[in-house]
Amino acid sequence: MKHTDQTVETIAKLVVERLHEMQAYMVPVGVSNRHIHVSQADLEILYGSGYRLTPIKDLGQPGQFAAKETVTIRGPKGSFENVRILGPVRNNSQVEISLSDSFRLGVKAPIRESGQLENTPGLQICGPAGTLELPCGAIVALRHIHATPEIAERMGICDKEIVEVETCGERRCILGNVLVRVSNQYALEIHLDTDEANACGLKNNDYVLVRKCR
Repeated sequence: MKHTDQTVETIAKLVVERLHEMQAYMVPVGVSNRHIHVSQADLEILYGSGYRLTPIKDLGQPGQFAAKETVTIRGPKGSFENVRILGPVRNNSQVEISLSDSFRLGVKAPIRESGQLENTPGLQICGPAGTLELPCGAIVALRHIHATPEIAERMGICDKEIVEVETCGERRCILGNVLVRVSNQYALEIHLDTDEANACGLKNNDYVLVRKCR
């Protein structure tokens, strides 16, 4: 009986250690629907001279917010209304869509890291005060993890590293080509678009497990 008790105790200890190890690598999920980031100059074309965005909801990353303002985005084949503007304003405008969205719009949006807008298609952006012919800036965002330097060190990952993540649930899978972005301005979160989240059965505030690429 004593031997059995020791075995159970050892197994329980190993399970607890494994759970703690897994928790150290868990990352909360943030699902991104189609949205647009705008420069101040482009915002004024869409909403009028001197216009300022109106925050209605804080996002997972510090200082980022969903604005009350929305626009219509149009491509050669279709359009989407009520596309949310996210703030604050940026140096350059960009539209982040899913691959499914790109088919409906009729553009070949490449999978890119945010801000890498060279050789990307443009779209027509319509606001209440005017229409903007955006020459480039439509991308499908490369799935990525935001992390602070302290959390990245704990996980053993670094800025610009490519890792894998493992999901749980009925559609459990492994997602590769996940970019790590590290800054003391970030909060821990993985960003996936709606196509990716739906394929994996994920929603906001679910968790994934970070794995080093082999």
